[in-house]
Amino acid sequence: MAKKVLFVCIHNSARSQIAEELLRKYGENEFEVQSAGFEPAGINPLAIEILREENINIDGKETNSVFDLFKAGKTFNYVITVCDEGNAQRCPLFPGLNYRIHWSFEDPSSFTGRDEERLAKTRTVKEQIKKEVLQLIELVKTGQLKDNFPTTWKVG
Repeated sequence: MAKKVLFVCIHNSARSQIAEELLRKYGENEFEVQSAGFEPAGINPLAIEILREENINIDGKETNSVFDLFKAGKTFNYVITVCDEGNAQRCPLFPGLNYRIHWSFEDPSSFTGRDEERLAKTRTVKEQIKKEVLQLIELVKTGQLKDNFPTTWKVG
């Protein structure tokens, strides 16, 4: 049976979208994956461009509210926050939740500089997320994700 995973960040505009799509691509049929935000906004164009480099097209995709999923009674095996430490604590507990994990990544919406510089920084975040997603896939497939697994992974 596929493991249900929810990725959460503030706006569901970049980090959680990237994580969702990378898990969908590399996790094959082992996972049912969604993403959501505390304050959903439009998808960051940098995330759209970076995902195209992975041959993933999210043009026209909409963002989701974490609270709408919670109110709808959605259940997940893993809820993974991908925002900064302070905002990770805002994530509600979901019914049937087995694991709540936090990965901390910089927010592409905070990047400044020329377009090429912001794109390069977003690419770095995507690679960090990809590394963690691939580790998650391996841990789930090999049965190594146990009840005593740390809920904060050191990224980097």
